[in-house]
Amino acid sequence: MESPPRDGRVSAEQTGSSLVSRATELPDCDPRRFLAGRDAPRTYWTSPYGPEFAGGGTAARVAGDGDDRFEAVKDAADDLFADLDYDGPEPARPRLFGGFSFHADHEPAPPWQGFGPAEFVLPRTLLTRANGETWLTVSALDASPEAVERELEEVRAALADEIDGAAGDTPTNDRTAAGPGRRGPPGVLATESTTTREEWAEQVAAAVSRIEAGDLRKVTLAQSLRVALAGDVSVPDALARLGESYPDCFRFCFEPTTEGAFFGATPERLATLRGRTVEADALAGSIGRGATPEEDAGLEVRIENSEKMAHEHQLVVDTIRDQLAPVAGEVRVADRRVRKLATIQHLWTPIEADLTESDHVLSIVEALHPTPAVGGLPPGRALQTIRETETFDRGWYAAPVGWFDADGDGTFAVGIRSAVTGESSATLYAGNGIVADSDPDEEYEEVQLKYRPILDELEDE
Repeated sequence: MESPPRDGRVSAEQTGSSLVSRATELPDCDPRRFLAGRDAPRTYWTSPYGPEFAGGGTAARVAGDGDDRFEAVKDAADDLFADLDYDGPEPARPRLFGGFSFHADHEPAPPWQGFGPAEFVLPRTLLTRANGETWLTVSALDASPEAVERELEEVRAALADEIDGAAGDTPTNDRTAAGPGRRGPPGVLATESTTTREEWAEQVAAAVSRIEAGDLRKVTLAQSLRVALAGDVSVPDALARLGESYPDCFRFCFEPTTEGAFFGATPERLATLRGRTVEADALAGSIGRGATPEEDAGLEVRIENSEKMAHEHQLVVDTIRDQLAPVAGEVRVADRRVRKLATIQHLWTPIEADLTESDHVLSIVEALHPTPAVGGLPPGRALQTIRETETFDRGWYAAPVGWFDADGDGTFAVGIRSAVTGESSATLYAGNGIVADSDPDEEYEEVQLKYRPILDELEDE
């Protein structure tokens, strides 16, 4: 596969090219089956609030680098979409899928080979499920509409045959079973943390000292977990299992090459832009779930009444509101509530804003990244502390992942509860916000809890 562009433009042979896209309706098609039959790059995205997408192959790629990577991607996308010729329904319109690295100066290296500072793909074939309908979109650069329509019909016919062939399959509710066309979890042979409990205690103590000295207000420190597997990960099947366990999360995958995929189920939306309306989530403060309804309710009361977690959470709420205020005529902050997931519960505050003028979702994403929930305050000092403290490359962990369209509308989530795959291996990431009264042991246990969503989908029970 050719190397992706690094100059914030579409690759050289695409410059000045026209983009042609056509769409047709399909019988319902399992995105897991669709992904399994596509070549890399492969993309997947779904959320509790909107459509489900699965894409394969490349119609176009755009990339950015350095501190201006958000603007570079936006400009390259504007060039790409400038001469768009699209015939199809609104939900199936072409989109760019991808994300950004946490640090602007990220350099791709194992396990993040293929993941640059900013990488986006417009899939050659895109499956969209929305409003009870399923659509197939085919896109190409510098192709005639007739050629794209022929390819669309060829792909549609092949998918129809696959759908007919799967009609007799018997569904299974066993998350560990292969089932019809499904591969179970690969199984975990061993795990190795990049940070021991003792090292973590020292890191937290050092961060607390900086907070007490007034150098920081909060910093989020992370760990990574290397996992040796009994076999390769079938990412489409892992995503299907995550969908069963975490239907209320944003589930995503970006697989730029066959060397590895970044995937996860994150509860944290960074931003959605529809027209001039922005939606964002403040998510900070976490605790486990109880084994009984009574224990679970007790933990919910504990997180609601925790001064430490309320302080950590309010820092995130205030910062998001302040970051949106310069471009918004009104910012609406909802009441704080508890968001319950399968293995964890969080303090959560939804935030909405009305922009004073039209803008691009990438401008909002740039303004919000990194939120204090994954970075800290003040932002510059927090990022410096993260660099000086963590012994691994965050890559795309805790960074924006999502999609946008020709109008600049789109949705991005924060890439937490996530992993990047390798050959019979995976690297998981998790972190926790550190404030003045953080206890190293409690913070360590919370981090281990945040590995569970992905680790559970890798373990063969």
